[in-house]
Amino acid sequence: MSSSEENDVILQTTNNKGIITLNRPKALNALNVSMIRKIYPAMKKWEHEMSMVIIKGAGEKAFCAGGDVRALAEAGLKGDHIGKIFFREEYTLNALIGTYSIPYVAFIDKITMGGGVGLSVHGPFRVATEQTVFAMPETTIGLFADVGGSHFLSRLGGKLGLYLALTGHRLKGADCLKAGIATHFCESSKLQELEKELINCTSPETDIKEILDRSTKASKVESHQFSLAPHLEQIENCFSAATVEEILVRLKKDGSEWAIRSLEILSKVSPTSCKVIKKELEEGATKSLQECLIMEYRLGTHFCDRLEFYEGVRALLIDKDQKPQWNPPTLEGVTQDIVDYHFAPLKPEEELKL
Repeated sequence: MSSSEENDVILQTTNNKGIITLNRPKALNALNVSMIRKIYPAMKKWEHEMSMVIIKGAGEKAFCAGGDVRALAEAGLKGDHIGKIFFREEYTLNALIGTYSIPYVAFIDKITMGGGVGLSVHGPFRVATEQTVFAMPETTIGLFADVGGSHFLSRLGGKLGLYLALTGHRLKGADCLKAGIATHFCESSKLQELEKELINCTSPETDIKEILDRSTKASKVESHQFSLAPHLEQIENCFSAATVEEILVRLKKDGSEWAIRSLEILSKVSPTSCKVIKKELEEGATKSLQECLIMEYRLGTHFCDRLEFYEGVRALLIDKDQKPQWNPPTLEGVTQDIVDYHFAPLKPEEELKL
């Protein structure tokens, strides 16, 4: 194990509290298998020994910018499908967070995307700051809304989750609280102070909410107007269409600056990803988190077997030519058979077991 791998997660215990620090600041704390294999066993152990767990990111830029998809794609392009191993272990960790029996507090300060959302959103306490930047940008890399996206995005109210998943729209600061991604808020300059208060609390079960409520109130974010508030009716009207093609028709008919901008984004992202995500969120709306993650593992496995995901990462993160060659290149070309293929059950021994 290299020294960078040894230190990619810092695990500390103090005052009967466990603290997880994601420690790859140069890589925006992007999550990899090495990190998951440290976090998961520590959390399993701490669940019986500690009174609460805090997770945060090191450095000045990110909580966690997502899974290390570049490494997955580089391996996949050489025929090594480590993505399947990564997704299996990542989703197992997401499920643990969603069912954790002791309080779990995530400081989602700065960039929190994809896999970083999975490390936080399923827990009961998610603290945003004015520097938080949330997004689920998977359509831009030819993937799908994973890490339990089918569960939490389908529950954001109206069609907001579908809009965020298809467009990869970024929510910043207090918007994360208004959308329901965060549960609480703290000014970034006061995060250390807040962490100290949480570590020193004597009855986490009752104290945590009180401490976090107080922090949110002191931040005076209640009066903040959600930046998407002026467009919620349009989002509902356009994104409630029965098909992705019909969403585009409704956006064209809307014709506003917001609709034109949304159309421009949707014209560049993966058509396959868009159709899979639409079906995934419809399915996820009635499933438990565990059922969603089992479904998403099927999706992840099938995406690893096709080149769409690798091509998206190549264009965005490896060659950076911003010109992905999607296959099929149009929504019309993505047949129901192609969509259904991604949802097909795996061999019994390959299914995710939670």
